[in-house]
Amino acid sequence: MLSTTISAFRANIKHYVDSVIDNSGAVIINRGQNAVVLISLEEYNSIKDTERIMSSRALSAELDAGIEELKSGKAITVDLDEL
Repeated sequence: MLSTTISAFRANIKHYVDSVIDNSGAVIINRGQNAVVLISLEEYNSIKDTERIMSSRALSAELDAGIEELKSGKAITVDLDEL
């Protein structure tokens, strides 16, 4: 994860954006006492999906049940090409 000042970010915005995209990382941009984080759209969407799943009791329960099936060996392996 990179960290920079707002001035350095402005001067090198392409570098920082390319770094986030190429490395699936994040950049912390400091502005005085405050800071923001630059992440890729893919990472943002992943975070929002996780937030949605974890905030829904039904979806969270399905996820927990699936994890338990995997742990107990009850899961079935499926080849997506065969579907």
